[in-house]
Amino acid sequence: MKTILFFAAFAAFAAGQTGFSERDPHYRLQAEDKIEVQYRYTPEYNATAALQPDGYVSLPLIGEVKLAGFTLAGAADAIRKQASERLNDPEITVLLKEYVKPYFTVAGEVSHPGRVELHGPVTLVEGIALSGGFKDSAKRTQVVLLRKTSNDLAEVRVLDVRKLMSPQGLHEDIPLKAGDVLVVPRNAISRMEPYIRLTESSLYAVALRLL
Repeated sequence: MKTILFFAAFAAFAAGQTGFSERDPHYRLQAEDKIEVQYRYTPEYNATAALQPDGYVSLPLIGEVKLAGFTLAGAADAIRKQASERLNDPEITVLLKEYVKPYFTVAGEVSHPGRVELHGPVTLVEGIALSGGFKDSAKRTQVVLLRKTSNDLAEVRVLDVRKLMSPQGLHEDIPLKAGDVLVVPRNAISRMEPYIRLTESSLYAVALRLL
């Protein structure tokens, strides 16, 4: 895990938490989203474009600008900053035209690993079921739930899903959120820190290293 640094400074904080931190409720742009950029006073530069896999988008007047991870307001500010090199105090609005449907990902020892579209409330146990259920080789007592809390930080929790599937543990089942990654290992995993810092790796790439 060369590109992953464990962020131990959050350990004491996380130890007293019973659940995951809430993510920023404002939608943040990601690859394949399509946006419309509107210039109030110079509509000839208006454009509709999709974010590329690297998070950049190519626009008239300013060329390429990286918008992945920005809210719509943040994207407008980033475009305005570059456009200001050519225009005097431009007024810009960014609209979301199309977006990637919300999903979570299950990796490891399940029948159908991969992305699962998120339609309404889904708990962790239901998420396992939607991915085809555990294989016989699954380590059900050490399922890892990864959840990004920022562009470079992910929260980690190791869960005993066998317990969650019991009548006594049903009330402890955890609601999943868009972008969550579940890792179902074959064997026991070593102790995990409550937070990990992401550098060049995506959350899914981190998940694969745990298998």
